[in-house]
Amino acid sequence: MNYDLLIIGSGPGGYVAAIRASQLGLKVGVVERAELGGICLNWGCIPTKSLLKSGQVYTYTQHAADYGVSITGDIKPDFEKMVQRSRAVADGMSKGIQYLFKKNKIEHIQGSGKLKNNSTVEVTNSEGSVQEITANHIIIATGARSKELPNLKQDGKKIIGYRQAMTLPKQPKSMIVVGSGAIGSEFAFFYNSIGTEVTLVEFLPNIVPLEDDEVSKQLGRSFKKAGIKVMVDSTVESVDTSGELCKAVIKTKKGEEIHEAEIVLSAVGVTPNLENIGIEELGIELEKGKIKVDEYYRTNIEGVYAIGDIVHGPALAHVASAEGITCVEKIAGLNPEPIDYKNIPGCTYTSPEVASVGLTEQAAKDSGFEIKVGKFPFTASGKASAAGEKDGFVKLIFDAQYGELLGAHLIGSNVTEMIAELVVAKKLETTGHEIIKSIHPHPTMSEAIMEAAAAAYGEVIHL
Repeated sequence: MNYDLLIIGSGPGGYVAAIRASQLGLKVGVVERAELGGICLNWGCIPTKSLLKSGQVYTYTQHAADYGVSITGDIKPDFEKMVQRSRAVADGMSKGIQYLFKKNKIEHIQGSGKLKNNSTVEVTNSEGSVQEITANHIIIATGARSKELPNLKQDGKKIIGYRQAMTLPKQPKSMIVVGSGAIGSEFAFFYNSIGTEVTLVEFLPNIVPLEDDEVSKQLGRSFKKAGIKVMVDSTVESVDTSGELCKAVIKTKKGEEIHEAEIVLSAVGVTPNLENIGIEELGIELEKGKIKVDEYYRTNIEGVYAIGDIVHGPALAHVASAEGITCVEKIAGLNPEPIDYKNIPGCTYTSPEVASVGLTEQAAKDSGFEIKVGKFPFTASGKASAAGEKDGFVKLIFDAQYGELLGAHLIGSNVTEMIAELVVAKKLETTGHEIIKSIHPHPTMSEAIMEAAAAAYGEVIHL
């Protein structure tokens, strides 16, 4: 069987690329060894949001009296049912990809793919049978997996990665989460919200360390208020799993401490899946452990492309999807605009949520910009007060000379839905005054964006 385009991997990079290619008239096949939708739909973005929603709902019940609602009786989290719901949501999304493949006449080839040359992929199915498939163009979209540290080897039982964290057989009474990026922070919030005693350990001075310092510190305060033990400037040196509890030796500025927990969750990042797919044999060029590509995701081998977590750039589902679309549009003869990696939104679905785009305040200063900074706290928002969600703020950073939006940093309820406005604003080189003059509905959380812009320019703020 020969295809115009063959894609190895069906995650948010692979399946989106396949659909767009089919829309552009290409004959498309997708090689996938596991569930359609990849890690994101099955073991990442989607099922984790289901768990987080369960934790949020349980938290609501604990504060029902604050809203004038009286709940009687004993309310407990049902961990098993939370996990079941999460898996059902993931299964439903994966079936949705099956439907989209059928609708767009995309062929799903079950098995593991390995490049034989720049036009041939060897596919081995679960039973060991092998077939060779040819294509005019091949996209590698194999994604990534949980990263393992040498001193934190995952056994899948006591020291686990994110996949096991979503399907534990029972709720642990205690957990140490190593790493406070999006994955670590989200699991720390979820397990804490349903009553697990959580310790969050971060090597750097602040949690969610890629975020603006003020956002990081605010989330740290919110976590501590919720009962999470936050340890920054700290490193897990070793974990002893021989006893009933894990004993973690944690190095802090004050010296070594021993902390015990039922489970240790390693959330220190991801490792690209580059093994056993023919990279070395074909001579595909790597750079710092990832595949080197140009702005249209072409490798050094003619006809072979790579997208998603295996190339340089943020390891985010929406980035992989955008890369896939850009790649196939170029293959199909269009002239797509290369992705602007300075305008990629990042979201962390904790409570409060975190969302950002562009430069942090410190990065803007380090880049030589003279800046104006505007900040609006949700404590001053009527909608936030009415909703009982006053934690957080909106912080906007503008170029003082031209007024262009350089960065946006939000922490609070539902801010992951608000960030898109600022991504569009930055894309259009919107100025602070244009945001101020764009009427935002009242009362909403989103009007805090307008108010933050007004604060940057010393204009009147309306509550």
